[in-house]
Amino acid sequence: QVQLVESGGGLVQAGGSLRLSCAASGSIFSINAMGWYRQAPGKQRELVATIATDGTTNFRDSVKGRFTISRDNAKNTVYLQMSSLKPEDTALYYCGASRLRIATNPSRVKYWGQGTQVTVSS
Repeated sequence: QVQLVESGGGLVQAGGSLRLSCAASGSIFSINAMGWYRQAPGKQRELVATIATDGTTNFRDSVKGRFTISRDNAKNTVYLQMSSLKPEDTALYYCGASRLRIATNPSRVKYWGQGTQVTVSS
């Protein structure tokens, strides 16, 4: 089993920045891709960004150029730096971990964190 603990969400004005962190513990040797997904009310959970152990990254188009993802393998932690935030980025952000290298589809995520709320006001 793998446990994921997220932190860093909050309320920010449009154009602002936030950094999310996700620390993994447990059977982390089984994990390859880690990343962030989000779910707004009434919508399906969707990819934000993922990063594999080899550094391969994937982003949804709407966040490219605004969000960056990084990973500290020594700390088993993944970070999402969000800049130029928009109201449409408002959602519950979940950290996810997959045994696969590519996990752009949430169905490929094996482990989930509890979620952290990001609210962007206009």
